[in-house]
Amino acid sequence: MLEPEVFAEIFDRYAPALHRFASRRLGDEAADDVVSETFLTAFQHRRRYNSGYGDARPWLYGIATNVIRHRRRTELSHYQATMLDGARPTSAGLVEDGVTTLAVNRPLVSAIAGLKPGDRDVLLLVAWAEFTYEETARALSIPVGTVRSRLNRARTQVRTALEANHG
Repeated sequence: MLEPEVFAEIFDRYAPALHRFASRRLGDEAADDVVSETFLTAFQHRRRYNSGYGDARPWLYGIATNVIRHRRRTELSHYQATMLDGARPTSAGLVEDGVTTLAVNRPLVSAIAGLKPGDRDVLLLVAWAEFTYEETARALSIPVGTVRSRLNRARTQVRTALEANHG
């Protein structure tokens, strides 16, 4: 169990990266709410945290992914707006992954938006949060084999969508 005093340190360590992740999925405004709700939920359920893992990141991202899952409409609206407007600046003022052209950004965002929610969650935890398969499995409370199959399916769908757009 995590003691309440530890939460300030955990917040300072993980909140900025968690905000960037949520911002990429929902936009800056909703990201603030996601981070707040994530840490409130984490604090309320701190007794469930397995301190044997040492790294709270997968646990927090799992909570954040559940919060985002409840905001699917906002996430899909964010992707649709990005497809219409092109590359949008993140909270850091940088363009997502250095992608600045609409020709590249729109098909990629469209492909991500077209994924099944579980496949999208796995892909974005691996790609944007740089999680290992094991961390992704812990975050989403699914077996590593499920992470592998969802990631493979998501990568195949995104690759196929991008090839169809360029071909």
